[in-house]
Amino acid sequence: MGAAENEGMDRDRDGDGRARSARPRDGLGRPLPYGATGVARQPEGVVRAPGETVREAQRLLDAGMPFHAHEVFEDAWKSGPGRERDLWQGLAQLAVGLTHAARGNATGGARLLRRGAERVAGYADGPGAVTYGLDVAGVVAWGRELAARVETAGAPVPDAAAEAPRLLPLSG
Repeated sequence: MGAAENEGMDRDRDGDGRARSARPRDGLGRPLPYGATGVARQPEGVVRAPGETVREAQRLLDAGMPFHAHEVFEDAWKSGPGRERDLWQGLAQLAVGLTHAARGNATGGARLLRRGAERVAGYADGPGAVTYGLDVAGVVAWGRELAARVETAGAPVPDAAAEAPRLLPLSG
């Protein structure tokens, strides 16, 4: 729609006046029609302790809401120390990769899963690696394996909850 055709149309805005769609969203972040019942959005700009970030993201991933988990990781990368930026961005990319794959976008999903896995892999070892107990090797392997699987011809669209990664090692 051109600027002239858009003139006079009101845009949804948040409390600060920024353009933001007020349409409800489903668990994968897809917009639903106005008036439909959607999933509550994650609040933006929440500063959490790293362990709280991981726990909240895992809860959302387990609930089949990787788009929302990505927003939790995004808050962490924006509010955390610069040396951890790639860790949180990589985790966010993995969550968005799962989102795209679960929406049926195998190419975009696989690309983001691989990109996220590579970013997170940098935290697997080495002096000063900060991981907050994350199963870095497991998460990286999960992202790479899912990327390869969704790109396979005829592969089913993954179920986001069933395919959710385990961010922390299972305690035994």
